[in-house]
Amino acid sequence: MGFISNLRKQIWALFRFMPEQCSSAHKRQFEIHPFDGCFLHTQTLSLTQTTFVKMSKAVLLLLLLIGWPKSRTAAQAGFYIPEGQRQVDIPFEYTNNFIIVTVLFNGLLPLRFILDTGAEHTILSKREISDMLKVTYEREFRVTGSDLKTELVAYLARRVRFEIVGKALAPREDILVLQEDYFRFEEYAGINVHGIMSANVFSKYIIKINYDRHIITLYDREFFQMKDEGYVAVPVEIYRNKLYLNTRLNIVPDSTVPVKLLLDTGAGLPLLLFSDTHPMLHPPANTISSNIGMGLGGYLEGFTGRIRQIEMGTFTQQNVITYFQTLDSAAYVSDHLNKRNGLLGNTLLSRFIIVLDYHKALVWLKPARYFKAEYGYDRSGLNLIATGANFDRYMVQSVVPNSPASEADFRKGDEILRIGVFPLALSSLADLQHKFQKKAGKTLRIVVRRDGKVLKKKIVLRDLI
Repeated sequence: MGFISNLRKQIWALFRFMPEQCSSAHKRQFEIHPFDGCFLHTQTLSLTQTTFVKMSKAVLLLLLLIGWPKSRTAAQAGFYIPEGQRQVDIPFEYTNNFIIVTVLFNGLLPLRFILDTGAEHTILSKREISDMLKVTYEREFRVTGSDLKTELVAYLARRVRFEIVGKALAPREDILVLQEDYFRFEEYAGINVHGIMSANVFSKYIIKINYDRHIITLYDREFFQMKDEGYVAVPVEIYRNKLYLNTRLNIVPDSTVPVKLLLDTGAGLPLLLFSDTHPMLHPPANTISSNIGMGLGGYLEGFTGRIRQIEMGTFTQQNVITYFQTLDSAAYVSDHLNKRNGLLGNTLLSRFIIVLDYHKALVWLKPARYFKAEYGYDRSGLNLIATGANFDRYMVQSVVPNSPASEADFRKGDEILRIGVFPLALSSLADLQHKFQKKAGKTLRIVVRRDGKVLKKKIVLRDLI
């Protein structure tokens, strides 16, 4: 017990200050893909919703393993609820539009994972942890990053134990461990997480995600019956442990486009479309050029705007904030993208209570609290990242041209010290984002530090899209 206690103290000393919070080049065996896994999009990360957080994954460090071993048996993989229980409720945090579940790693250390229906496999991004716990790595993978140049290294770790204390146990999971923290959640999203967890680990059960209550419920499918009123069953396609919705959307009036979209709870944005996968998926007229995501090669360029309507079964959502990304044609036809046209992220999915049945390839949808809420968007033009020992300092990463921020001469590298009368010591990236999404016409007085000098600036928020 003394060894375990000391080990825990050492690990907590290393990680207690962690804040909250890939077009592919095909290799012979493995690749990292920018459109799979946890999507670090710029909307939550950047206050312009065009840089990294509300998948805040326009491109992202998303991981897809081509050659992942297929030897895992049903008896080994995934979580199990206690014998004799028909259902369990698992609480989660909902931060910056990410679902975060705390699990006990190998019986020693509580870690925080983003639950990701868009990820094929579970990934630990903090190798320091697995090294400290003396996890054995069976294989090394060399994979290509989103810039198609940078080589990444990852390791396969087998038979890792995950436990959601008192709720569910996964006794022998195979996971991927990154050599370095390529995701950089802390800097770009301001959230303290240690990796992403494929939702497939729960797929032996019926899965209900209640965004209003912050509860995931696992139901024994033998006893489950959909009795609640208001739910609509929607068929989905399941491919490589991921869920795809075939639906229709309207970018402009009187033009309906059939699309296949990945249901991606690892994405903090509403909707991402690959604009060159269909002749009618081009951005509408009222859009802005923007950084829509972050990859190893830097920010990826695209456009941000609003589409008129998207169908979700018999439900619809209007004026949805949408990110448009040009996708390499070779990537589109690959098996890993499954010829999809984009993805649906948490900012849209959270407007529903969602029930997932992987066995029957069905999703049930029911309107939730924010079903009719407007889709907010940054009105400042500022794109921020979190820095500092506790990631509680906020720096300007970029400025949208012809925006209130550019007109007030904000520059890359400016540190935001104060907004209005309140300092930012206790603020998060999400708090800042909310301030910059306030109604058009609102005046914000902002104090920044540049090259050691303190400057006072004023911006008047306005609609950018």
